[in-house]
Amino acid sequence: MAELTDTTTSACCAPEQQASCCAPEEKANCCDHGASCGCGATAKPEPARDIRDQVHERYAAAARAIAEQQAGASCCGPARPITDAAGDQVFGGALYGSGEVSQAPESAVAASLGCGVPTAVADLKPGETVLDLGSGAGADVLISARRVEPAGKAIGLDMTDEMLELARSNAEQAGVENVEFCKGYIEEIPLPDESVDVVISNCVLNLSGDKPRVIREAARVLKPGGRFAISDVIADENMDDATRADMQQWTGCIAGALTRREFETALKEAGLVDIEIRESHRVHGYASSAIIRARRPTTATA
Repeated sequence: MAELTDTTTSACCAPEQQASCCAPEEKANCCDHGASCGCGATAKPEPARDIRDQVHERYAAAARAIAEQQAGASCCGPARPITDAAGDQVFGGALYGSGEVSQAPESAVAASLGCGVPTAVADLKPGETVLDLGSGAGADVLISARRVEPAGKAIGLDMTDEMLELARSNAEQAGVENVEFCKGYIEEIPLPDESVDVVISNCVLNLSGDKPRVIREAARVLKPGGRFAISDVIADENMDDATRADMQQWTGCIAGALTRREFETALKEAGLVDIEIRESHRVHGYASSAIIRARRPTTATA
């Protein structure tokens, strides 16, 4: 990210290598750029790769780094930046209030890579089924599960085995049983039509290379009257082309963001109504975090 502190995104090392290669004296052991690797070395050009593959690689590495930190085996900081240029935290667990923190293990909340707290605005009710797109370490799933128990259920969908393993471990630690974690892509949600009451997500939609499809899929699995309530990054209309084109920033929740206008269009085209987009805080010179809410109509619209 152009304005976020990040020493783990340099292309001179693969993310999974950098996750365990932090100290300067250790960098030469896993990279061919010596001690400067990860600290501003000129990146070697890499062939273009699919967006999904890059995101998968980045967040699988993040999960491994988080697991190492929880086990006390890692010297590294977060596997993705969480502060802005002024040092203020704009991503991560510090965004959660005491009400959310008390409903999930501290380790799950601390591992959050999100830009907001969708569970705070989703108006969850006992007995509902909640789907979290890109559930990561599982904090929002566990918070949701507490709020919809005893008859309700929370489902976490993630494409990385490493994050799913971490989330299941956090659920076991918390003793939460009304949860399910499944592997899949947010562009191809592996659930039946009209099967969930609420779709939430925390700074994940912007990582997709086909955001309108994700929104259509969310609308498909929502029951009539079901709610869409996510936290995500929205781009300013004047975000420069260089920022949008930077794939490393894309995997860091900035360059792939939709504008407010693009979000509204995608939600309407998916058939959702009562659209609300409310900015919460700036995360970048060209982008803000926002709460995006909408609803599937109770009856079909013409």
